[in-house]
Amino acid sequence: MATEKGKVCVTGGTGFIGSWLIFRLLHRGYSVITTVRSDPEHKKDLSFLTSLPGASERLQIFQADLNNPESFEAAIEGCTGVFHVATPVDFEVKEPEEIVTKRSINGALGILNACLNSKTVKRVVYTSSASTVQCLSNKDADEVDESFWSDVDYIKALKPFAWSYMISKTLTERAVLEFSEKNGLDVVTLIPSFVVGPFICPKLPGSVKITLALIWGNEDEYSLLMETCMVHVDDVARAHIFLLEHHDVEGRYICSSDVMTLESTSELLSVKYPEFHVPSKDSLKEIKGYKIPRISSKKLKDCGFKFEYGVEEMFRDAIQSCKEKGYL
Repeated sequence: MATEKGKVCVTGGTGFIGSWLIFRLLHRGYSVITTVRSDPEHKKDLSFLTSLPGASERLQIFQADLNNPESFEAAIEGCTGVFHVATPVDFEVKEPEEIVTKRSINGALGILNACLNSKTVKRVVYTSSASTVQCLSNKDADEVDESFWSDVDYIKALKPFAWSYMISKTLTERAVLEFSEKNGLDVVTLIPSFVVGPFICPKLPGSVKITLALIWGNEDEYSLLMETCMVHVDDVARAHIFLLEHHDVEGRYICSSDVMTLESTSELLSVKYPEFHVPSKDSLKEIKGYKIPRISSKKLKDCGFKFEYGVEEMFRDAIQSCKEKGYL
């Protein structure tokens, strides 16, 4: 399976970011091993991955589970790079936060141990989240960068939407970077904001669902869109690969290209998609939400990364995928 670009592993290959990253890596000539949750009865249809261009020659699918970190060892063996994208996502807090966080941390550290033991992995790119930098008890910060960390005690007290996910991502990223420093493993973390755009996976991604709340009339989600930092999924995939391939990168990298308010989203969608009867800007004035600081991608851009998509493309591509997959 070796090619000029070498062999890399993507955990969580059936997810929104993971599947798009596989698509991009195959396009760039990499051989890709991806992991999916165990499926003993082979009920899952993975044709959305196996039918990608280049997949028949350069994609292998392994079963692995964050509950059993050793299960990733076979997938990582012989790889030069690993993208750890898989994460427990429990926005509704169906499980206790402590259990989700423990699974996330133990899974990540098990994967990093496998990378260390492989003797072939040169770099790991860990997919974090903007929720690791934006939830601050200090309300004065209008913009944050990679030096900020979300306040876990504040999140526990406030319990905002997806609070359990925010805590697990924050504590897992901290654990990943601590492991890297302690063991001399080259790990960089990518911190995307709300990821929007087209999707390969059959399931409607949560971030796309929320971003298009005005189209669906999901009024309980409007307050989550008061001021939203956003990025196109293809820019996120390209940023992952950029961080793998560039030698002089280290630490954390925020990946976010645009900011949209609830009103500006209403205006854009009303003009571009009149068929959806989006609520007017004026009708949304009474909506209240949390003040979340903006995030800066200066560090990533200063390394030479260029964003290729704006908000119009994000909405266009997300809506197109929703239509193709029967969600709209």
